[in-house]
Amino acid sequence: RDLTDISLLKCFIHLRYVDLSENKLRDLSPLSNLTHLLWLKVDGNLLTSGCMQELPYLQIISFARNHIKDMEGITHPCLANLSLKENKIQTALGMSHGQLFSLQILELRGNLLKSTAGLNLPKLKNLYLAQNAIQSLEGLEVLEQLTTLHLRNNQLKTLDGFCSSMKCLQYLNLRNNGISSLQEVAKLQVLPMLQALVLMENPCSDEPNYRLEVLVLLPHLQRLDKELFEEEEQAEAKEIRQKRQEEEKVRGAWQGMEVKGKRED
Repeated sequence: RDLTDISLLKCFIHLRYVDLSENKLRDLSPLSNLTHLLWLKVDGNLLTSGCMQELPYLQIISFARNHIKDMEGITHPCLANLSLKENKIQTALGMSHGQLFSLQILELRGNLLKSTAGLNLPKLKNLYLAQNAIQSLEGLEVLEQLTTLHLRNNQLKTLDGFCSSMKCLQYLNLRNNGISSLQEVAKLQVLPMLQALVLMENPCSDEPNYRLEVLVLLPHLQRLDKELFEEEEQAEAKEIRQKRQEEEKVRGAWQGMEVKGKRED
């Protein structure tokens, strides 16, 4: 409706659901009176900040398709679902567990992020970071309850940053990045619950026996690039894995004997 002013809403203090999408709003301060608000959608406006007065019961906000540049000032204690997709956010710094301790779903797709640093949100379960410019994974160790992580269409060349504290991560989408070696995929062995992985449109997906080699590295994986592993594939991968482990033991024993021989000489 091309609204630029929503000051009239100050009068409706018992509103619980408000949709102000596709207007020309730059200021949400009139909403500070709506202390019963549960759900807010302000997609497609002219907002440059998500900063608002803290609302005690607000659970869902969508700020999609605005001009928001940072994540400062979003401090609602009951907020469980926050969408900031298709904005101009360059850093995740500014989000605090102390202020967003209920947040479980965070949508940051289509921004300008170069790193994951600053996502200090231990209760987070679903994190959507596709279509950014992420080159490094930092600070992920605090995301102990994360089950789903989308990193499609970024600029990752290495998979450093994943760690064993991410004990709930089940789904990881890395489609269309720059991961060129299956040695990088081996770094995902620290994720004990990983069941589904998307690696298509990475250079490593062109390597010989790609599916089998990934399963050798990640024996708990059930699905790669949206296709389930067949029993035959799992059996073959297990056989290759055991054979390589035996070869590694033999190699280690020979190296030990060579070192011992040199000492005796």
